[in-house]
Amino acid sequence: MRICIFGAGAIGGNLAGRLHKAGVTPALVARGPHLAAIQAKGLTVRYADGDAQSFKPAASEDARDLGPQDLVIVTAKAPALPSVAAGIGPLLGEGTAVLFVMNGIPWWYFQNHGGPHDDRRLERLDPGDAMRRAVDPARVLGGTIYSSCSVIEPGTVEVTSPINRLIMGEPSGRITPRAQAVAKLLIAGGMEVPVVANIRDAIWAKLMSNFSSGSLAVLAQSNFRTLYAEEACRDATRRTVAEGAAIAAAMGCQVTADAEDVLRRLSPSAHKPSILQDLELGRAMEVDAIYTIPLDMARLAGVATPTLDLLVTLLKLRAAAAGLYKL
Repeated sequence: MRICIFGAGAIGGNLAGRLHKAGVTPALVARGPHLAAIQAKGLTVRYADGDAQSFKPAASEDARDLGPQDLVIVTAKAPALPSVAAGIGPLLGEGTAVLFVMNGIPWWYFQNHGGPHDDRRLERLDPGDAMRRAVDPARVLGGTIYSSCSVIEPGTVEVTSPINRLIMGEPSGRITPRAQAVAKLLIAGGMEVPVVANIRDAIWAKLMSNFSSGSLAVLAQSNFRTLYAEEACRDATRRTVAEGAAIAAAMGCQVTADAEDVLRRLSPSAHKPSILQDLELGRAMEVDAIYTIPLDMARLAGVATPTLDLLVTLLKLRAAAAGLYKL
């Protein structure tokens, strides 16, 4: 199977390592010093259990160098979607599937959604329908991932999560052989990969963590352990999880709102969420996919979100002050 990872940073590097362990070394689309290091000496992935591996995949900034694939896994962040749309074409053969593993509400969310919101456009995430035109809906697989990892130096990814879980599904709700085939590969590489009938439920469940932990971490510029030593931050998380669950329910998704589970999982961790890593490294921040679009949905459904409204407003002001988000 020919597989390419488009946007091979921390998450993409972790997935590349898993696939390599499973016997399929993917090609990578990357950029900058990280790409240069991979081209020169290969990619190194270090895992939480002390294991590590190094390998030298085909890697380029230009997908034309890599050619058509059987599967493309997009792990670029939402602000990069216009460049993904512009560059992904050469990777797409007649039957190529495209798995989007991204934070927040994905650009394809309302494709094959059903009901009154079916095929609604998300212009903030996909300006001018560029991605929709580049990737036919029939190709799309959805994914959401639980994995703490970072690029600690160009060419080296460190995975600090002892358990890494990628939840996959078809936007249509069908359980398909192609989704199961991808899951089988990643499971062989050491990941947990359930294939689910309603991937949107899984997306909202992940957002329960993102809503408060990411915004609070940015505002405090602190890791989870430092953040959740403060009771006020723990209480804010309880309120935002409740508000997020209300939005999800109004949009027809079933999500268990367990703020205490979020706090148990994150409180011991010294990890910084990716949106804080982006702030500190001067990279465009995933504000709209994780925060703006869910709050737009809240307004659409008439759900009150006073805590989220405050945190997201402050987050946007912080990101704009750093020049990483346009109000």
